[in-house]
Amino acid sequence: MLGNHLHSILFIVWINMAQLGGKEEQEKTTALKDLLSRIDLDELMKKDEPPFNFPNNLEEFEYAFNEKGQLRHIKTGDPFVFNYREDLHRWNQKRYEALGEIITKHVYELLEKECNMKKEILPVDATDDEPKSFIYVTEDALSNPDKLLVLIHGSGVVRAGQWARRLIINEDLDSGTQIPFIKRAVEEGYGVIVLNPNENYIEVEKTKKQTEPSPDSSDEPAEKRERKDEKETKKRRDFYEKYRNPQQETETEQIPIRENSSPEEHAVYVWDNFISKSSAKNIFFVAHSYGGLSFVELMIQREAEVKSKVCAVALTDSVHNVWHQEAGKSILEWMQEHCCNWVSSAEPLDTAVETMLPDCTRVSAGTERHELTSWKSFHSIFKYFTDAFEAQNCEAKPTTTVTTRSANRIKHEEL
Repeated sequence: MLGNHLHSILFIVWINMAQLGGKEEQEKTTALKDLLSRIDLDELMKKDEPPFNFPNNLEEFEYAFNEKGQLRHIKTGDPFVFNYREDLHRWNQKRYEALGEIITKHVYELLEKECNMKKEILPVDATDDEPKSFIYVTEDALSNPDKLLVLIHGSGVVRAGQWARRLIINEDLDSGTQIPFIKRAVEEGYGVIVLNPNENYIEVEKTKKQTEPSPDSSDEPAEKRERKDEKETKKRRDFYEKYRNPQQETETEQIPIRENSSPEEHAVYVWDNFISKSSAKNIFFVAHSYGGLSFVELMIQREAEVKSKVCAVALTDSVHNVWHQEAGKSILEWMQEHCCNWVSSAEPLDTAVETMLPDCTRVSAGTERHELTSWKSFHSIFKYFTDAFEAQNCEAKPTTTVTTRSANRIKHEEL
């Protein structure tokens, strides 16, 4: 707390300095340097946040998932504690994010080991040196002749196989991951494709560039002084930043993944290269939050194909907007027949919820927590799919009458 207080004082002094000019500024600079010389900056830094050096796996974090899929401390059995260190919110947040990255890798392992899924690299024709993403598919995803289930999560830090990182860490794997959906689908004879719509780019460290211009001998003395003052100001800023925030984070730039640089683009790409090529006569979607918007965008761009192959769509607290996304009348009519949105609501599960949007049926997910809507509507969604599948196949059955001898005899008698 002492370090933070001194930082605040120094910051105010520095701001006041920056607003003054000429001789007075030089005097203020001298005064600040004198003040800083009296402070043991090394000690001040020690009282600031610890280094951002965190474990690389759950064991080193001293956490593990128990038999109920709950994350618990190995020694105490306690749930995860966010405020591990008091008054160090930024450090605690970085620790939480580091754990989140480990959780992402753990879920990938579960998809491969428990759900027997495999990675498919994107783009499908990626070169060795270009950025890549991936999705997960079951062995029969493209060959299953009957049913295919496609799962799309929402926006943010979640990756393939997750609904909500917060739920995985604070609740359990069942509520926070897509694994229950995958296992249930496989048991009921579906092939499964798990999308990865937030894996849109890779981050690389920025290269250092010479940003300061070289002196020009033709400049007037006044301009030279102005440039010199700018350099001095930059030096002071860098000097201050070094001790206000001793842990400078690495500057990075984002390199987009070809044809997968956004969730919407990803959904269309996976449709074109995987889903549309599947043998399944009946395709089903579960799309949560922003995933619902991505599905509607897919519908807009591939309307005829989607209508011909998709049997039913379960949205969970979808954030799509058919007006803003400019979905046409034919899409709205199709969604009314083939989509249902389980929304966050205080009403009991499956209770009809009124809406102003003319797109699809809305019912309660039985919870007011946005991130829980997929898990809470789990059983209802599969019942909805079963009903849609049976209705679709009843309509598809041929209605021609099989001619028998008795039928011929009856016809002759009638004549």
